[in-house]
Amino acid sequence: MNIPFNIVLVEPEIPPNTGNIARLCAATGTTLHLVGKLGFNTDDRTLKRAGLDYWKFVDIRYWKDLEELQHSFPEGNFYYLSTKVAQSYTDTQFKQGDFIVFGKETKGLPPELLNANPERSITIPMPADNVRSLNLSTSAGIVLYEALRQTGGLH
Repeated sequence: MNIPFNIVLVEPEIPPNTGNIARLCAATGTTLHLVGKLGFNTDDRTLKRAGLDYWKFVDIRYWKDLEELQHSFPEGNFYYLSTKVAQSYTDTQFKQGDFIVFGKETKGLPPELLNANPERSITIPMPADNVRSLNLSTSAGIVLYEALRQTGGLH
């Protein structure tokens, strides 16, 4: 049985990023979880435009906060993406059904969350020192496709 991966966006701020990630989720059968206060209205034109006509294919769920989501999936494996940690996403052994969690574009995930979960806090290495971070939708695609590759989900 193929268990879908989960992309979690905590308080996303930029509609086109969320729209692009929704399209990614539609293309891969991944569930999209939107957590907390969104920086836009879900009927925003740029959000809809970025997702094109794929919205009907996205399993999208809304959560009050990250704790509510985690309590709903007590056996879930949650991985937290950040530029402020050292462990590469390529060193992670993903399993079907894992949750890949991203913070808001301007601040990322809270340091206390990362500090409480050092073994599950991962990063995308960037060889060039002149860029602080990658675009949110680019990052989601990179990590999700590695997880799909590892679990045979690209066949």
